[in-house]
Amino acid sequence: MNDETSSALRAAVFKYRGTLLALPAAALAAWGKPSAFSVAVGLPLALAGEAIRCWAVGYSGVTTRGDVVEAPQLVTAGPYAHVRNPLYVGNVITAAGFAIAFTGGNRSGARWALRLGGLALMGAVYATIVPHEERFLHGQFGEAFERYCERVPRVVPQVDPMPDGHGRWDPSVIREAESRTFATFGTMLGLLILRALKA
Repeated sequence: MNDETSSALRAAVFKYRGTLLALPAAALAAWGKPSAFSVAVGLPLALAGEAIRCWAVGYSGVTTRGDVVEAPQLVTAGPYAHVRNPLYVGNVITAAGFAIAFTGGNRSGARWALRLGGLALMGAVYATIVPHEERFLHGQFGEAFERYCERVPRVVPQVDPMPDGHGRWDPSVIREAESRTFATFGTMLGLLILRALKA
């Protein structure tokens, strides 16, 4: 695959990332069988993931929702001082929480297929779009982005934040930037309650 084709593929996956990541959620809603224990374990995890997203969005703003990569500034403060992709870390934690919550009553094989299948798809999507985003950021911010990459890991957060980060938390942008995510989270929560009541 040449660079042009690879770049076009990454851009397409980035554009349709929401649709691709909705597939595991749909599978959980269709075939999940929650138990009281799995909901008690998984739901707090899902909420923690959404809290991480809100923390990150308060720094990055509404540009995270676009169909193409954009970044008016290089944000390196808040959660971005711990990990370069806190939105995706939050998404994975939320997805893992819902995967646990929805599948407590499934047989072992189905339970692990739903859990691992969804997380594997997320991993494939993020492995495709993170290099696409980083290429853009490198082109936009050059050496500043290179220095940031040297100091902050891509996906596994570091305990001690990078000092002297750039950016300011603005909670007022969260409502607008996260409206779709809140709607999706609410839908999944409603479906989880309905599935739990039927169990």
